[in-house]
Amino acid sequence: MTDTAEAGKDTATQPTPIDLRKESSAPAAESWRGVANEDKEITAAGNLVLASRSRRLLASLVRPYKRSALLALAIILIDNVAMVAGPLFVAYALDVGVDKALGGNWGPLYWAVGGFIGMAALGAATTYVFLRVSGKLSQSILFDLRLRVFDHVQRLSVGFHEKYTSGRIISRLTSDLESLESLLESALNDAISAILSVVTIAAILVYLDVPLALVVMAGFVPLIYVTRSAQRRQRAGYRRTRGTIAKVVVHFVESMGGIRAVQAFRREVRNETILAGEDSQYRAANADALRGMATYTGLTRLIGNVTTAVILVVGGWRVINGHIEVGVLAAYLLYLRRFYGPLDELAQVFNSYQSAAAALEKISGVLEEEPEVVEPLHPQPIGSATGAMTFDKAWFSYANDPAKPVLPSFSLDIPAGQVIALVGATGAGKSTLAKLLARFYDPSGGVVKLDGIDLRDISDNDLRRNVVMVNQESFLFSGSVADNIRLGRPDASDSDVHDAARAVGLYDVVMALPDGFDTDVRRRGGRLSAGQRQLVAFARVFLAAPAVIVLDEATSSLDIPSERLVQRALETVLRDRTALIIAHRLSTVAIADRVLVMDGGRIVEDGSPDDLIAGSGRFARLHAAWRESLV
Repeated sequence: MTDTAEAGKDTATQPTPIDLRKESSAPAAESWRGVANEDKEITAAGNLVLASRSRRLLASLVRPYKRSALLALAIILIDNVAMVAGPLFVAYALDVGVDKALGGNWGPLYWAVGGFIGMAALGAATTYVFLRVSGKLSQSILFDLRLRVFDHVQRLSVGFHEKYTSGRIISRLTSDLESLESLLESALNDAISAILSVVTIAAILVYLDVPLALVVMAGFVPLIYVTRSAQRRQRAGYRRTRGTIAKVVVHFVESMGGIRAVQAFRREVRNETILAGEDSQYRAANADALRGMATYTGLTRLIGNVTTAVILVVGGWRVINGHIEVGVLAAYLLYLRRFYGPLDELAQVFNSYQSAAAALEKISGVLEEEPEVVEPLHPQPIGSATGAMTFDKAWFSYANDPAKPVLPSFSLDIPAGQVIALVGATGAGKSTLAKLLARFYDPSGGVVKLDGIDLRDISDNDLRRNVVMVNQESFLFSGSVADNIRLGRPDASDSDVHDAARAVGLYDVVMALPDGFDTDVRRRGGRLSAGQRQLVAFARVFLAAPAVIVLDEATSSLDIPSERLVQRALETVLRDRTALIIAHRLSTVAIADRVLVMDGGRIVEDGSPDDLIAGSGRFARLHAAWRESLV
């Protein structure tokens, strides 16, 4: 029974609400973990945290494939050696081979040409092998990341999914992963090759001629400044693209998911206007990022061309004055082209890198979200529960508004096998109470128990086996009717599935379908009516045979004949089981042993249906109004 003293307390006397997800004592930068802040301005400290988080994620993804990654790196090193060796053979051919050939000795020239061709062939072979290895490596990493995100999101609590839309999750698994895929499959090869080329060629340039090398290095001063400036602008730009494309996907998913309402109320033009606005922001963000990319590429090429012109002048002067051979200058110019060529490639890679880095930040944010409802470290075994439920001074408030309890503190005992009907106006707190009972949320204070054990001490498998909830909108997966019913107990036989369908009055309906229980219900059960989908959901629960059943307005989609059929089935199936039935249709209350009336998050009436109807309270007035509506 309810604790009337607790129920009568004023909201102002409630304990100070505490979010059970303990507030972090970490530095302020730690607040960048998760997804709650992904649309906010990012400070320098936030940038460091995001970058560190992304690097940790990437390292954890690469770690299982360390050998493949090292093999790819070794191949790139060999490819780099082949690339930088080519101009040395050209210099040797010009300075030694040609001179020897004029004297009749063609051997050195042949050797130089053969070496150049051999290095070119080696470079082609290493490029082929690297693309094969890196392609397999990148696909393995993306496969693992996709599964990791999907598995993690499935395990996150209901509270996360209520604030983080499915469209944004889809964006993480599609457009964000595509950006990362583009980097891993091709851009990463170009980046590593370019960096190695710049380093090795710089060393060779110093070896060939120090004065000319100093001219080249002087060009790095403006190049470093340009690169750092472009990095800051493009990272911010690509963060915007990741956020704006997520909004586009969200709007698209919502529009297609609610297409019946869109067409019924002729909201196509409105939705197009909204999409155009969201898409224009995505276009603008991309344009800004590409503008920064164009500026960076143009300035890089300008610096490279100016440096080449200076090298021609200074190098020509040194050749004329006998300081270097013409072959050295030729090799220098070839190396210089290969020196700034990779820098130009790095500009392209930089574009992919910034996009992928921004995407990885979003993905890592999702992966760092922690479930609000966590598995116990040392669960208490419960086996087959009897179904006794207890609310001991339990109260609840949402994390985003902890000072305003949705359910003020109350105590309630539900004996095993008792069927309770929970009624009240919309927003009275009925569904919240049901979610606490099913442990979709944990109470902000107090305890909810099953057979005397705190729900937080029961393993998720044990809890889901003993407590099952049916929502107002039953969800069916693509597949057969039998597969959807068998979701309640995957190892159930065909006869068990058929018996469950009979128990809820679904058997004849299914047998009338083209392929009976093998009929494909199609996406979201579109082949079945709303009432039929709800009956399938009931069959799932009956097949699972839990100790506690929570029905959250689960008969609202049924017509009167179907509802009566289900009520008769419920009387049989709910016998000796604990049940909490939330319903606006008071006809459903007839099968209840006890009625709880809620108002403003409080239980204001508690008694048997007959006693409450005979009284003069809220339920009596609700029941009288319902009887009049039938007339």
